[in-house]
Amino acid sequence: MRFAHLECADAARRQQMREARCHAGKVVAAFRRIDTLARVSRWVEWHRSYEDVESPLARRLVIVQRDIAAALSAAPAGPIRIVSMCTGDGRDLLGVIADHPRGRDVVGRLVELDPELAGRARAGAPAGIEVVETDAGTTAAYAGAVPGDLVLACGVFGNISLADVERTIATLPMLCAPGATVVWTRHRSAPDRTALLRDAFTAAGFAEVAFDAPDGSLFTVGAHRLVPTRCRSSRASTCSSSRASRRSPRRARSAASGTT
Repeated sequence: MRFAHLECADAARRQQMREARCHAGKVVAAFRRIDTLARVSRWVEWHRSYEDVESPLARRLVIVQRDIAAALSAAPAGPIRIVSMCTGDGRDLLGVIADHPRGRDVVGRLVELDPELAGRARAGAPAGIEVVETDAGTTAAYAGAVPGDLVLACGVFGNISLADVERTIATLPMLCAPGATVVWTRHRSAPDRTALLRDAFTAAGFAEVAFDAPDGSLFTVGAHRLVPTRCRSSRASTCSSSRASRRSPRRARSAASGTT
């Protein structure tokens, strides 16, 4: 009987330990969720700067929307597919297509992790614009939505490491249709890395369409177009065109210099 009593006591202690570990796990999970929500929801607060029309964020928005409108105006007839990374409440795009002559041609996907901002974007998005609440840093977020004719990377490059910025730019051609425009933003806080970003776009096969760095502000807005002959997609015809175009300048230089 004494051994049976000890076995029961030991079993009770083991059960108490299991319950304590389970409770501790739930507490840790709860704190992790609180921390995640706190980090995500700070972007809701960040968006309030748009309400001040003189704020750098509101001034940046004007330039971003100008570049979006220009890309829509230059797009060929037919649907214009949009992909927006870290879209926030989507005001940069949605504020343009509401009045733009090509607005009804716009279809695509806006990607945003913050649930409140994603909800706002979804509420304002017209038919044909899908808002997905997920991490924009994963390629899975864009499955079925690419290639895009206009890719927005606004508010992205200033919030990730320089190495991640360079990797993202190198990956952008996979999200773009030939001739697509990418509109992006980045701050100029020391050390100013915008020159490196512009070089990275060139190396990835893009041509610069616009670059704004207003005096008295730290923000910059860039627009780059993916040159079809340098598109790094898997399309054989595109790659062949790229190789041919790269050979032609060499032949021209040889003829001009008298070499063979």
